[in-house]
Amino acid sequence: MNVVFLSPHFPPNFYNFCVRLREAGANVLGLADAPYESLRPELKAALTEYYRVSDMHHYDELLRALGYFTHRYGKIDRLDSLSEYWLETEAALRTDFNIYGIRQDSISKIKRKSEMKKLFQQAGLRVARGRVCHTPEEARAFVKEVGYPVVAKPDVGVGAAKTYKIIDEWELQHYLSDKLPVEYILEEFIPGTIVTYDGLADREGRVVYASSMIYSKGVMETVLEDSDIYYYMPREIPRDLDEAGRRITEVFGVKERPFHYEFFRLEDGGLVALEVNMRPPGGLTVDMFNYAGDLDFYKMWAEMVVKGETHVPPPPRPYYCAYVGRKYNQHYLWPHEAVLHEFGPLIVHHEEISGIFAQAIGNYGYILRHPELAPLLEACEQIQRKAV
Repeated sequence: MNVVFLSPHFPPNFYNFCVRLREAGANVLGLADAPYESLRPELKAALTEYYRVSDMHHYDELLRALGYFTHRYGKIDRLDSLSEYWLETEAALRTDFNIYGIRQDSISKIKRKSEMKKLFQQAGLRVARGRVCHTPEEARAFVKEVGYPVVAKPDVGVGAAKTYKIIDEWELQHYLSDKLPVEYILEEFIPGTIVTYDGLADREGRVVYASSMIYSKGVMETVLEDSDIYYYMPREIPRDLDEAGRRITEVFGVKERPFHYEFFRLEDGGLVALEVNMRPPGGLTVDMFNYAGDLDFYKMWAEMVVKGETHVPPPPRPYYCAYVGRKYNQHYLWPHEAVLHEFGPLIVHHEEISGIFAQAIGNYGYILRHPELAPLLEACEQIQRKAV
């Protein structure tokens, strides 16, 4: 099987997907604009060949690269990066080279938040009222309909990039004059806790692995306030969340892919569907899957792609697992060395976070795990505790 992996060096931990693909028997072909010499040794060893382009945004260069791979190795069976950023590029390349997976005729429903709402409702799930507003008049009419506060975000966008929480007329005017020149969707503000349904679907669309995260606060608030966030994986997934996640997987036709679905958990216990992402959760979350369940998600995905099946340990997972982020512009009570000394028995990994993720999840991250939740949450609070 010939698998082209776009940007195999980034995010930094994703090199593991290529390593596991090679171990599963795939012919792994790397395609990126980074110098070959900059790739880590484990990634170099996993790649049959690496094709460097001058810029990954130059589509004609990507076409030539796939043409070269096809000429040398035969038909390309799979192409992926498992990254939201390259999703549309992947769809175009799969369409042009007749490669299995998401193509251009199905990309809209997984990129546009307005299209996601329609499918959520088709799945019988509650959604926030929202509308793509093209003019100031349409935006004001929507606000009049639902009331303040409202949230404005690009209809096609990644994370909380250029997102606004609007609480009054002055902030509405600021949004209208400051927003990017792209289509925006306005939504009623939903007070609740962000929870996720994450996992892996097989070739038949069955969920073979599922996990969940509960956030200390919203990513949007973290970015807008330049504050801290932590999130944790429970050992078991609530039944209503599992059922909602499986319905989304079915209605969106997810096959042979990792996924990351976001919801609001309301005070009354209900769920509101927020958005879907056809890739693993960001940051160090894949590593959290592994630490929480004593498993290897990289291997599970690779075996699913190459062999069509994989072994998944049964629930419940043995540990709660948490990610705690800290920012360099904050003054914390516990210095890094003190964190390692005090919470060392809980910490299974820590590292500096790439700059493009830092605004959302911090410049430095710690992964912690424990069979019980209470000591884990106490450690999260203490690690982010500010000095007086």
